[in-house]
Amino acid sequence: MKTSQSDAPLPEAQSLTLKELKALGQKLAEHCRKYRDASLRRSLTQLFVTMGLFLGTFALMRWRLDISYLLTLVLALPAGGLLVRLFVIQHDCGHGAFFKSITANDWLGRILSLFTVTPYHFWKRAHAIHHATCGNLEKRGVGDVSTLTVKEYKTLPLLSRLKYRLYRNPVILFLFGAPIHFAILQRLPFGQSLPAHQIWRSVLGLDLALVFFLGGLMYLFGVGTFLSVYLPILIAASAVGSWMFFIHHQYEDVYWERDDEWNFHLAGLLGSSYYVLPKAVQWLTGSIGLHHVHHLNSRIPNYRLQECLDGSPELLAIPKKLHFFESLKCIPLALWDEDNKKLVSFAEAG
Repeated sequence: MKTSQSDAPLPEAQSLTLKELKALGQKLAEHCRKYRDASLRRSLTQLFVTMGLFLGTFALMRWRLDISYLLTLVLALPAGGLLVRLFVIQHDCGHGAFFKSITANDWLGRILSLFTVTPYHFWKRAHAIHHATCGNLEKRGVGDVSTLTVKEYKTLPLLSRLKYRLYRNPVILFLFGAPIHFAILQRLPFGQSLPAHQIWRSVLGLDLALVFFLGGLMYLFGVGTFLSVYLPILIAASAVGSWMFFIHHQYEDVYWERDDEWNFHLAGLLGSSYYVLPKAVQWLTGSIGLHHVHHLNSRIPNYRLQECLDGSPELLAIPKKLHFFESLKCIPLALWDEDNKKLVSFAEAG
């Protein structure tokens, strides 16, 4: 019996030559282009459902505050997930993917920044650079998790090594660093990955808007009451969001190359993971775990990523597929070994 092409076993990335991988990357990028168009109905439905659930959960947390603060903290987990989902919508706006209108995307992105406390135009600019340089060793430092090579780390003075090890510590990176970054550091135009003069209007404009928006909510609910509800949500959302961003590009056989060897399509296909999550968690995170699809074409709305993935067997087979417990093994990986083309731990680096 003759085997049809659709039934033939799919190759793994390791079995393909560099030329074949580049051709496949271009082919899959063309496939992804078919899913770029946003649907106004689906976009508005997603926005109103997500915002309604977030505000409803916030109200429920406030109501339960006088009964049990422990229950309020438990509810901060789904509320944080919903805030992540709002962030993904804001992220789509930054890519011009959520609406067909650039103006509509930008206005919604600005409004959502009041909830995510993330300066919209600053994020939009930095994240565009991340997409244009992801996996390029010569252009690290903007919109990504700082990653040193083994050789770079070993040439650092002792104090700088200690700082890097502290930065890559998961407790600091996700539980302390992420909330501090979102709540405090994003309020300052200095010390960011882009020059202050390029982002001061976005950062300080949001700061001013937050004074009125959050200040009004504090006046309405009381400062202590509001912060008792909102801060746990922000901490949960920033930890989850930072973990998602980390695991998308931080795994053992991730793609990194020097500028003369770097390829955009390979960076999307091999340098971005396919994070397989339970359907409820995938919904909360706006399917952003299908990150290789997103990097092959950032104009695909989040609600079409699964549709695009399902339309291509190669998109399912080629990229790095990670499940939750498997992804935990990536936490110690902190240095890029250029000789062996893989991320390694401090212990492995010697």
